[in-house]
Amino acid sequence: MADYRTVKADSLTSVVRSIVRAGGSSDREAGLVAVNLVEANLKGHDSHGVGMVPRYIDAMKEGGLQINQHVSVVMDGGVMLTLDGNVGYGQVMGHEAMELGAEQCIGHGLVSIHFVNVLARPIVAPFGGRDARHGTNPFCVGIPRPGKDPIVLDFATSKIAQGKTRVAYNKGEQLAPNTIIDNHGNPSTDPRFTVIEPSGAILPFGEHKGSGLALICELLGGALSGGKTLSGKTDGSRKVINSMFSILIDPAKMGTGENLAREMESFVAWHTASPPAEGVDHVKIAGEPEREWKKQRLAEGIPVDPTTWREIVAAGAKVGLDNAAIEKLAT
Repeated sequence: MADYRTVKADSLTSVVRSIVRAGGSSDREAGLVAVNLVEANLKGHDSHGVGMVPRYIDAMKEGGLQINQHVSVVMDGGVMLTLDGNVGYGQVMGHEAMELGAEQCIGHGLVSIHFVNVLARPIVAPFGGRDARHGTNPFCVGIPRPGKDPIVLDFATSKIAQGKTRVAYNKGEQLAPNTIIDNHGNPSTDPRFTVIEPSGAILPFGEHKGSGLALICELLGGALSGGKTLSGKTDGSRKVINSMFSILIDPAKMGTGENLAREMESFVAWHTASPPAEGVDHVKIAGEPEREWKKQRLAEGIPVDPTTWREIVAAGAKVGLDNAAIEKLAT
């Protein structure tokens, strides 16, 4: 990986925190954003990590991202809450929403289910379609395991997350076949069609199944939550608005906590005991690969490709941080 920067997690967190803070955010907000982004890199998801900073800064300067905002309660029905994120940083809004809903779910023994939609430039084609009609619309589930690492399932309903196409584009790499289509609706492996105009689209995972789940995320995450759905082309701005419909379940109050713990361990043991396929070390559960990546990158540092690093430095310059200041923080 010639010309890559390898930066320790603490140093990279300092870089991001300083850029976000220079944009006007409070220390708390800058810290929440920085820690969240670097955590994504640590877990091997560079698509959702520090490479997002340039877009955040652009959106902030355009006015599509508001700094130092907090969630406000639209409706409190006791067991149901409707919250407004006020176009603030998602890392802050998500944190505060979960504090109100149940503090941080898995850490307090709660099962959580989340349906998310994405209001930005359409980037994913529906099954059978030839152009982009919705976002990557993630679906997420977290299940605590007493005394063990939790099960965490979090995936885009597209074949590949949009951020992963940006990473491939910055690295000069091609995508796997049957992942995206070009601006004419034809198969392509060139990630430029999901990063710069003229744009194509990412295909849904699992054909009609991923497309169907994306539709559900759009309707539950966007409409049922009180937000908006993606209907029509956007104005070309850099802002990204997410809405989320979440279900939090306390197994103890359901009277099934002990049963969940017992049956979960039994099934996980059965699931992971499957003989591994050729080239596979062992059968894993959701969340395990991320924990392995984190252990490795905490020890070795986080690699950042040259294009992404230049974009981060340029984002810093837009809020008054020069290259020397960023380099000092990165060492």
